[in-house]
Amino acid sequence: VAWIKRLLNVDKAGHAGTLDPRVSGVLPVTLGHMTKIIGYITHSNKTYVCVMQLHKDVDQNELKRVINDFIGTIYQKPPIRSHVKRTLRTRKIFNITINEIVDRKVLLTIESEAGTYMRKLCWDIGLILGIGAHMRELRRIKTGPFNEDYYLVTMQDLTEAVYRFKTEEKDDLLRKVIIPGEYSVCELPKVLVRDTAVESVINGSPLAIPGISYYNEGINRGDLVSLL
Repeated sequence: VAWIKRLLNVDKAGHAGTLDPRVSGVLPVTLGHMTKIIGYITHSNKTYVCVMQLHKDVDQNELKRVINDFIGTIYQKPPIRSHVKRTLRTRKIFNITINEIVDRKVLLTIESEAGTYMRKLCWDIGLILGIGAHMRELRRIKTGPFNEDYYLVTMQDLTEAVYRFKTEEKDDLLRKVIIPGEYSVCELPKVLVRDTAVESVINGSPLAIPGISYYNEGINRGDLVSLL
């Protein structure tokens, strides 16, 4: 993030969800005033591809049964090498898919709530199996609405886009690697405000029904929404 701030000469930038050392994948970075919404992206759901190393041979049916037991709400204490307080907490695992099993290596795709530690998940699976296991490799392929198929760029891509803009005054590459902040809230239910009410709302007035032109159905009191 510090490198991006220097490259783009911006005062504010933030990132959503720290990646552990040697872990690759999606890390959304916000710029300027969009940094205010980084908290929402940080706490959005994540998807990982993980290689779990088993310490001994185990029956595949037993392995699948134990892994399926971890789908749902689980208790988890962050691992020792994490940077957060190590207190017991609950997290949700939405789905675990076994993609491939080769010898003692198991390739998994895991969809989970933010703050779920894959390293600890692998260790716990090994503990329940009674044979031990650890996380060998990890890649985050999705954070909230951002996935590696459409939004993933490298620092090299950003460098080339800035160089092209500065030397040739062409922003085509820059527009590919820096996308509008509205993408970050595309998964939220939406409330569209009429033009006539925008100034009142941004100055602190409550939004009344006459100021709304459209909203998604199923919005309940206390829900997080995107106001556009």
